[in-house]
Amino acid sequence: MMIQGVFSVLASVFLLMAFVLCGATARAGGSEDLIMEESMKSGFVQAGDVQIAWRQYGPLEAGSEIPAKASLGSFSGPPLVLIMGYGGLMEMWPPALIQGLARDRRVIVFDNRGMGFSGSSDAPYSIELFAEDALAVLDGLGIERAHVLGWSMGAFIAQELVLRHPRRVDRLILLTGSCGGEAAIWPDEATWKSLTDLSGTLEERIQRMLNNLFPQDWLRQNPDPSAYLPPITAPIIDAHIQRQAQTLCSWPGTRDRLPTVTNSTLIITGTEDRVIPPQNAHILTQALPHARAVEIQGGGHGVMYQEPERLAGLVGGFLAVE
Repeated sequence: MMIQGVFSVLASVFLLMAFVLCGATARAGGSEDLIMEESMKSGFVQAGDVQIAWRQYGPLEAGSEIPAKASLGSFSGPPLVLIMGYGGLMEMWPPALIQGLARDRRVIVFDNRGMGFSGSSDAPYSIELFAEDALAVLDGLGIERAHVLGWSMGAFIAQELVLRHPRRVDRLILLTGSCGGEAAIWPDEATWKSLTDLSGTLEERIQRMLNNLFPQDWLRQNPDPSAYLPPITAPIIDAHIQRQAQTLCSWPGTRDRLPTVTNSTLIITGTEDRVIPPQNAHILTQALPHARAVEIQGGGHGVMYQEPERLAGLVGGFLAVE
């Protein structure tokens, strides 16, 4: 009951987050936005009965802010595929994180089924289906093997992808994720009460959402959401977010299957994550044979917005080790 309630209420939380991000679209673009646009390619791949929208970034030319001009298949080394979390869009990845990661490799992001510019259908949603959609992105772009990073629900999808198609995943990064199911640790009572509190004005509800994503000390120093949450232009359909919530409720998790994963894995958590508590990183580390965990002091569930440059360094360093 707790698990089902958490994800049902998080549907409202992420709709509020989308409202904040839509409000940020009026923000003037800077040089970082220009670089991102210049280094981006985009398109669609077919995934069963729907089309999945994707974007590719980088890398930049050495010692320059000018993006390298190259075709989809001309970069050496496996690309890095980022899988977005529950209710999220590919536009929600922090530009500073993308830019840092794309300096040395191709970085590919995409909208999960039913989100943003990707299509939907009557096919029942499931984490397993989302993993097959991610595989379709690899197939559609001619990628034999890729590094994979998943955030929140994206970490669930990444686990299913590597379990179902281990030869297609090189290194695995699980960002503020858990193994799901009954083996996972869910929010405490105080956080639960905050997540389920839908009272008050829209402004008050948005503030509660921010309080659940970010630690209080950090919010006091960063009071303007538009300064760290990227603007979005893609459509958001609340019915599809609700379908994602039902999917999360029915997913049994991966705890008993994780010992079969042989991929090198980096697990990143924030010490102040209220939504997926950091103890879940220890569960993952114990279950995965070749995993190590990094705790970011003061990081919340939205740690990638708090520390995008540091996160890019951690991931880049992990991928660079021979």
